[in-house]
Amino acid sequence: MITTCGSALRSFVRALPTRNAEPVLMFVEGAAGEGKSHLLQELADLPGPPDLARRWWRCGAEDGPPEEDGHLREATLWLVDDVHRADGDGLRRLRRLLEELAPGSAAAVTYRPEELPVPGLPLGGPPVTYPNGLTVLRNRLAPWDEERVRRAAVEALGEGSCTDEAVARLHERTGGVPRVVVDLLALVRAQWPAFTGTAAEIDAAGVPTRLAELVLSRTHAVSPEHRPVVWAAAVLDGPAGRDELIAVSGLGAATGGAALLRALESAVLAEAAEGRYGFAVPLAASAVRATVPGPVRQDLHRRTANVLSRRQPVAWAAVAEHHRAAGESHRWLRAVERAAEAAEASGRHEQAIGLLERTLALPGLPPQARARLAPLLARTAVTGLRSDQTVEVLAQIVQDAALPPAVRGELRLDLGLMLCNQMGRSDEGWRVLEVAAGELREVRSVLAARAMAALVTPYWPGVSVDVHREWLIKAEVAADDSGDEPMRTAVLANHVGLAMSCADPDAWELVEKLPVKSTDPACARQAARGLCNGADSAVWLGFYERGADLLAEGRDLSARSGAPYTEHSALGTRLLQEWWTGRWLGLDKRCEDFVAATADMPFIASDAYVVRGLLALAQGDWGEARSWLSQQGTFGTEKLPVPLGAAAAGAVIRLALARQEVAAAAEQARAAWKVVAGKGVWPWAAELAPWAVEAVARAGDGPAAHTMVRNFSQGLGRRDAPAAGAALTWSRAVLAETEALAEERRSGLLEAAELYEEAAGAYGELPRPYAQALTTEGAARCVLAADTEGTSGAVRGPAAASDPAPAGDGSSGPAPDAKGKGTPCPASAPHDTAATLAALAELEGCAQRFTDLGAVWDAARARALLRTRQPARKGRPPGRPSHADQLSPREEEVAQLAVSGLTNREIAATLHLSPRTVEQHIAGAMRKSGALSRRDLAHRLGPTP
Repeated sequence: MITTCGSALRSFVRALPTRNAEPVLMFVEGAAGEGKSHLLQELADLPGPPDLARRWWRCGAEDGPPEEDGHLREATLWLVDDVHRADGDGLRRLRRLLEELAPGSAAAVTYRPEELPVPGLPLGGPPVTYPNGLTVLRNRLAPWDEERVRRAAVEALGEGSCTDEAVARLHERTGGVPRVVVDLLALVRAQWPAFTGTAAEIDAAGVPTRLAELVLSRTHAVSPEHRPVVWAAAVLDGPAGRDELIAVSGLGAATGGAALLRALESAVLAEAAEGRYGFAVPLAASAVRATVPGPVRQDLHRRTANVLSRRQPVAWAAVAEHHRAAGESHRWLRAVERAAEAAEASGRHEQAIGLLERTLALPGLPPQARARLAPLLARTAVTGLRSDQTVEVLAQIVQDAALPPAVRGELRLDLGLMLCNQMGRSDEGWRVLEVAAGELREVRSVLAARAMAALVTPYWPGVSVDVHREWLIKAEVAADDSGDEPMRTAVLANHVGLAMSCADPDAWELVEKLPVKSTDPACARQAARGLCNGADSAVWLGFYERGADLLAEGRDLSARSGAPYTEHSALGTRLLQEWWTGRWLGLDKRCEDFVAATADMPFIASDAYVVRGLLALAQGDWGEARSWLSQQGTFGTEKLPVPLGAAAAGAVIRLALARQEVAAAAEQARAAWKVVAGKGVWPWAAELAPWAVEAVARAGDGPAAHTMVRNFSQGLGRRDAPAAGAALTWSRAVLAETEALAEERRSGLLEAAELYEEAAGAYGELPRPYAQALTTEGAARCVLAADTEGTSGAVRGPAAASDPAPAGDGSSGPAPDAKGKGTPCPASAPHDTAATLAALAELEGCAQRFTDLGAVWDAARARALLRTRQPARKGRPPGRPSHADQLSPREEEVAQLAVSGLTNREIAATLHLSPRTVEQHIAGAMRKSGALSRRDLAHRLGPTP
């Protein structure tokens, strides 16, 4: 029976005899540190019959029972530890004890199987004469699995730092041996007070003292002539075959074979798998390796590199390390190059990048090696997912005057691409790319075309779209002159992105020209990039189904052709598509997971940051919204691609308007509009325009708001950009409503309502359910305001875009009575007309759609407007309904907004209440739910519906 410590206990306890029953014996075998003594202690602590004596016997440290011992005739639990240490006399007495166990007695006997004098026989020979009635169990303790190691790591280091990477490394290096795990965790805690959970930190912690002493004492027990086989295992640092160990040791076949047998007999080495030998605890290799004399160790590394070079497939990274340790610089650098090429070819970009970065960062690297390895690093990093350190390495290398011009130009090109695409440093990256295009024009036309193609990409702020079109002409000429098909595809991929972003009529035809079935991996990677570029631009235009098809095809091709950067960029596009099309369930978690997965290079997750911020805004969690929209401080929002920056700015403007910070909203609107106008890709104004127009109009600058709408309209022209077309209509509706309210003009409100309805219809066709609900709400709001006797009580500013000011300040909504309760103003009571009833029904439908989406804030705002506009129901009994200890609907609504992060004043603005009334509702919700604070209220309320 092979069990863990816990199952060994359970099996022994189940068989434990009662008084006068037949005795029980359990053998427990386990390697050093696997918990044998701990198991015995647990057995000693078990409750049992009061007359059951407990006696310890630690072999090698105590004499054990005397020859004539009264305990042999009593019911006794014998706990015998470390039988492998017992001498001949001790074994003789132990055998006698076990042969004569009294009724009701039990014995647990532990030993290390690797240290038994006679393998497999814990009590030596000859066989023991066990009594007929004796129950004999045999258990082998097993190392901890990875989950058990994780629990130990959490206990020692805390939950936050126990990453999957750290736990896997702990389990790998310790072999799961409990004592070694605990000792290594103590070293990690002592050396890394701010442990971040990397494998490198685990490796740097060193070897625990107990493990080092054990393995070095066993190594010393091997004779000097046989010891090189142990050293060979330490340098190989992993299970190896017999012939490999002998080859690395430098011993002949006969001596090497004998040496391996001695190493196994002394338990310094173990058979890890059939025919594979190494240290039972992999970490022990480090302790042994450190004791090998330097010259001998170099020879061992040289022979190890040769042995590993004969394995298939060759682990070139490991071969490189052994050549370096052997002092063979030329072979080391060649192996590094082959390792990086192999890793890149198999899609292991991160491994290739790390290896090349470490190598190029070393001082004294020969110029020829630098010229070979640096372009390989740059090429790999452009398609990989890490580039922070690479950028710094390449920025230093391009300053090397000894580099050939073609190599320097290629490095500058890849450096520019990384600065733009992966680091968000577009201004700097653009300048580097322009220099690279000039450097490469005379020496390498293919790479010159690649640099020019990069300058076609329109997403970055600061350069007009006309400049990108000029570079497109140059790039197409250079690509044709080069005769290089992958380069033609690269230029075409960027042409697709530019044309689709601008809603050019030929954009879809360009997509069809991408060679998606090319058997050339380089062409396939560029085609995948073109598909994903097209998908991203199509989604921004509002072609969600067609964009989804392109996205799926592009992601599949990216994965098959080995382009992880493109594949991850496509994930950001998918998040945007899910936001717009209303697939919000679990979207916050998907955004957060994406951000966590790209923590080393947060710029790639900028889409996820913005979508998460938009969700938080709709849910009323305004503090979270601002944090996510500002990219949580990882990089400046001014570095965002233009369309994403415009969307983020629109959300920030909306948030400022909701907080009645009109001047700040208008300032933000002008700055964001300037960026979009300077770029000249007008479909990208779609997520900004309605909010920017409202902010500027509400700030009193009507002419500027009209200019925005006019520029947006002229910029779009007759382009097929459904999302932008709907946003243009929405912007016109906002402007019409704002002006009608300012002028108290009923006809203007009805005109605005028609524009809102037109926008809602356009969003419904896309489909964009959230924008459709917002614009439908706007139409209903305008009808209600127009059907009110006078417009002085109407909502000031589009409520779809912002919240009204708190009641009582001249804006719409119920005026608080003397008790702070909101009741409809007589002047605001709507006529009972068909239009009003239809608007109320539409508003009720909007509130439900907001709820279904999870837009808590919007739903609360719509229902608040309903309450202020609906006529009093006939037949209702006087007085307020009693809710006893249950939260009333209004208390529930206020509480949900409170726990989402809104202040009392912000809740009051949303729900047309006074701050005092909000305070009373929150107090009532806390009293009825038993909550002690707003944070506690969140737990009492449960999840938001």
